[in-house]
Amino acid sequence: MILYDYFRSSAAYRVRIALNFKNVSYQRFSVNLLKGEQHSEDYRKLNPQRLVPLLETSSGRLTQSLAIIEYINETYPDPPLLSDDPWTRAKQRSMAHVIACDVHPLQNSRVLKYLRKEKQSEPAIKMWIANWMRAGFETLEQQAIATPYLGGNTPKLPDILLVPQIYNAGRFEVSLDNFPKLCAIAERCKTLQPFLEASPDYPQGG
Repeated sequence: MILYDYFRSSAAYRVRIALNFKNVSYQRFSVNLLKGEQHSEDYRKLNPQRLVPLLETSSGRLTQSLAIIEYINETYPDPPLLSDDPWTRAKQRSMAHVIACDVHPLQNSRVLKYLRKEKQSEPAIKMWIANWMRAGFETLEQQAIATPYLGGNTPKLPDILLVPQIYNAGRFEVSLDNFPKLCAIAERCKTLQPFLEASPDYPQGG
């Protein structure tokens, strides 16, 4: 497998965690978003959407991080990233979607680039980022129950999305004081090797 990613992309970060969890061997090909490499003609041919991540497999190319993670989970079933129980599995997907659908898209690089193009000030952009991030975290903080991880007794799909989003909060200086459960879960996850080795700050992560 080849993963086209950018070390600081939270969508690519979550895919790296999933691959690490499954102990899948893969190669990384960096697409530097800050340099605009996603808009190159060569990459456009691979991914017309011009985003990362992109996973190249023996079956073809796959985009969208949640679709990639579920493909990985179904292809390499152990350890499972979703529970067997249909209701619990739906709840895990629901929490993951809070981040993937409601938070992350509003603060990714192309949205921020558009806001700057429209002459929004940097303080206004930071307020925009913080507003939507806190809204998502408030939901998840209420949904977090008294288990070691957001997904249950072991890390699951929502934890894989939570850790990169917490990392982004640090990048954008968003206060996490009101989210002690989420912070505790993220710190617990970050001690695990799959999370540690996927981090943008890991020595081989850049």
